Parts: sequence; structure tokens; C-alpha cells
Amino acid sequence: MLHRFSREVTFFQKIKNIDYILLGSLLILSILSVLTMYSTDGGEVLFHTKSHFLKLIIFFPMMIGLSFININYWHKSGYLFYVIILGLLVWVSLYGIKASGSRRWIDLYFINLQPSELMKIAIILCLAKYFHRIRASHANNFFTILISLVIIILPTILVIAQPDLGTSILIASSGLIILWLSGLKIKYFVYSFIVFLISLPFAISFLKPYQKLRILTFLDPDRDPLGAGYQIIQSKIAIGSGGLTGKGFLKGTQSYLEFLPEKHTDFIFTLFSEEFGFLGSTLLLLIYTIIIFRIIRIGFISRSFFATLFCFGYAFAIFLYVIINMSMVLGLLPIVGSPLPIMSYGGSSLLAIMIGFSVVMSAKIYHNQNIS
Repeated sequence: MLHRFSREVTFFQKIKNIDYILLGSLLILSILSVLTMYSTDGGEVLFHTKSHFLKLIIFFPMMIGLSFININYWHKSGYLFYVIILGLLVWVSLYGIKASGSRRWIDLYFINLQPSELMKIAIILCLAKYFHRIRASHANNFFTILISLVIIILPTILVIAQPDLGTSILIASSGLIILWLSGLKIKYFVYSFIVFLISLPFAISFLKPYQKLRILTFLDPDRDPLGAGYQIIQSKIAIGSGGLTGKGFLKGTQSYLEFLPEKHTDFIFTLFSEEFGFLGSTLLLLIYTIIIFRIIRIGFISRSFFATLFCFGYAFAIFLYVIINMSMVLGLLPIVGSPLPIMSYGGSSLLAIMIGFSVVMSAKIYHNQNIS
């Protein structure tokens, strides 16, 4: 049942309650992403630019429209959304499109849907709903922990099996942060970390050959500079050559001379840094920082624990995506296939990100509403 407050909110009040700083930051980031994608296509409006722009034209207004859905409905749909995406993960493991040795996509004709990207949002939504009714004193109950771990482990295993180790780590991390925010004692995380360290050698033996090669390349990129280490070496060269102010828009030599593979997806930050330098990269980081802090602020002012949990969890997720992507292209982490939010090319990733921001915006518009 909707609360009295939600029925009293007029259309103009909803418009007033929108977080325009967050919306403006997302718009600026979207414009930068189109310009950067234009640069990856060599200064021409080719496939990646057209496709990315079209998806933004569809998903950005969709995000704004979904923001007006009452936060109570997002709460009610938490379990359903999770179950649907979990079902899609099972489907894709059986009948999905296989490419480069991985089975991750469902062909929907207008988009190759990657359910694992949507699970990044679904797991936060589901766990936020689950812990909404559970007091902090009961968060450490055995059955509470068991159920929450099952919610996290099921999609994680399905994504690992695709195989997609990077995305599975992001899904599990997003779930674990919700557990921590819900009041789970730190000692359980310490125990889990100790068990993880002990089992690490055993876990490594189950990695695919290319995953082991990525770890070895991370430890020593120069062991195979023309093979496995080529991408990360060229990435660091491109970022370093950008200097303080960059080489200028459409003037990145590493990118234009095709030294840099996958520059439109996971390595989009490399191209951006080469063309706009340290100052441009700092500006990009500032935009992400503003976005994260606005999400956290919305979490603080929300009256419902569900909205607070989701906002805090989603802010952490965005922070994690940005840090992992930038660390990866700088050679500080192994290459795990983590896109940079909004900037990187990829329809499923962009769709998931925009759905997440829809929930955040809804939490802001209906921030005075409690959820029973």
C-alpha cells in the first residue's frame, strides 16, 4: 500500500525533487563518452559512435522516465528483478551466444544482452529489499547470513562458469558491501578473507589458461611484450605520452596508429588520457566523484532503509567500477574486463548503469517516503 505522502506529491514537486547536479553530471559524462567514442572511430561517425549515441538517446530519457516510478515499486520488484536476471543467466549458460570462448550474451536483434551486467544492479536491489525489514541486531543471525550468501553465490557461480571472472568479482563485491552496510560484523569479513587467502593457491588451479596468463602478465608485462603484455604496455605508453594537457582531441597517436587494442571498450580511459592528459583525466575523476557523492547524499536524506541501502551500495559499485577500470589500464591490476561506467562502449553495461541511476533518482524524488 502506498503511503499518503506519495499520493500528495504533485508532478511539479517531483520535478523540483530531481537531483539536477547528479543529472547534469551524468549528461556531461554522456557527452564526453560520445566525443571519446567519435575519437575511437578516427574522427568519423562510424559504427561505435553511431551505436553508442543511439543507445544514449534511448537509455538516458528512459532513466529519467523510470525515475518517476515510486520508490515503493522498486522495493516491491527487488526479488522479481533478481529472479528474472538469474533465470537469464541460466538461459545464457545453455543457449547464449558464444564468442571468444565465453557464453555471455542473448541475441535480442537490436542488442546483444549480457545478463551478468544487469545482475550487478539486481543483486543490490534484491539484498536492499531483503535487509530492509531486518534490524541490524538480526543481521548477524545464521539464517540471515546464509540466505544472503546464497543470493550472492548463485549468480557469482553462473557468471564464473561463462567464464567471466571480472564481472563475477564485481557482483560478489556489490553483494558483500550490502551485507556490511546492513550491520554484519567485521569479524566475519576478516574470517572470510583469511579463508580466501588459504584457499587462493587451490582456487588458482581452476582458472582458465588465459586467466592465469593475465595474472602472469600483470606481474611481468615485459615477459611477452608482443603477445600477452602488448595491450597493457601500449596502454601505459599512451597514458604517459598524454603528459599534463594531452595531445589534443583527435590527435592521440597511439590510438590512431592502431597501437591500442580495445580502445572503445575497457581501454577507453587510455585514449581519453592520451588526448586530454593529466588535467583531463582529473576532470573525469572529478565528475565521477561528484556523481558518487550525490548518490551517497541521496542515501543519507532518504527515509526508507531500502533506499538508503541501495544508494550506498550503488555508490560503492560505481566507485569500484571506476577504480578497477582505471587501475587495470594503468597496470595496477590484472586485466579483468571491467568497463568504465557510461564512457565505455557496451549496451548491456549502459542499460544496467541507467537502471541503477533510475532507482537513485526515484529515491531522491520520494526521499520523504517510508516503506513499510
